[in-house]
Amino acid sequence: MMMFTENCGTRAAFAKDPAVIRFKNKYYLYYSSCYEEQGEEKFGIGIAVSNDGADWLRVDKFPITQDCEKNGVAAPGAIVINGKVHLFYQTYGNGEKDAICHAISEDGIHFIKDNTNPIFHPTNDWCVGRAIDADVVLFGEKLFLYFATRDHAYKVQKIGVAYAAAESDFSRSTWKQGASYAIIEPEYAWEGECIEAPATLVWDGKIYMFYGGAYNCKPQQIGVAVSEDGITFKKCFEEPFLRCGDKGEWNSDESGHPYAFKDENGRVWIYYQGTNDKGCSWYLSRKEIEFKDGVPIIKS
Repeated sequence: MMMFTENCGTRAAFAKDPAVIRFKNKYYLYYSSCYEEQGEEKFGIGIAVSNDGADWLRVDKFPITQDCEKNGVAAPGAIVINGKVHLFYQTYGNGEKDAICHAISEDGIHFIKDNTNPIFHPTNDWCVGRAIDADVVLFGEKLFLYFATRDHAYKVQKIGVAYAAAESDFSRSTWKQGASYAIIEPEYAWEGECIEAPATLVWDGKIYMFYGGAYNCKPQQIGVAVSEDGITFKKCFEEPFLRCGDKGEWNSDESGHPYAFKDENGRVWIYYQGTNDKGCSWYLSRKEIEFKDGVPIIKS
């Protein structure tokens, strides 16, 4: 079983919020960790490389260089378009003002950042105006951007959507809000007051969204919803799709913040984070899934 974490940051055994791509015959993993920046601990993004998608070598970290990033960055989403890696990530530590940024790489490690960063946050008429936990997927002629935000009481976390033309440069002016309401929000008891970390995958002409239900260590567990247009989603199950582990297991306090990855050979994996010490340490793992009768199942 894949078990990845990072030990070279400011916290021992700490890797969260995975995003995986295949690029130039290797796999790249982007994830949240903690680093010292200008004498302070800040959230940042680590980079690891693999030959098989399971055994990872940490190779670098994403630098904090822009003014909007000064308090930290986190929760990357990644996609390969026209031979380049596009990284969508959030600013961190700004509360209601956190927003989504964009950067491009030709080698998967060194990035050129968009000079219009942050490139997106929602209007504040239906939410607090915050955007975190970016995930993107190409569907039709659009690149859909999914994000987590909160209600005006800053209590309930929910999912929103924006989109840009697939052939655009994804700078700030290219994005349009797809809906002025939450497209998915907490509904079932196990989801608590939070749905976050959207993770999307196109399968059989539909978008499947895996998501984290409940705040961290409550426990957060993973659910699934499906859409035919990228905006209207229906939840597939009333219970968690991927539960936290039993007492004593590595993920007994959480199986959360998923990332959906379809490999070139057609195999589909859900990467996710887990902890068994209430978030003092975090590890990343994965499970293979398959689809039967229009719903995903965990492959045995």
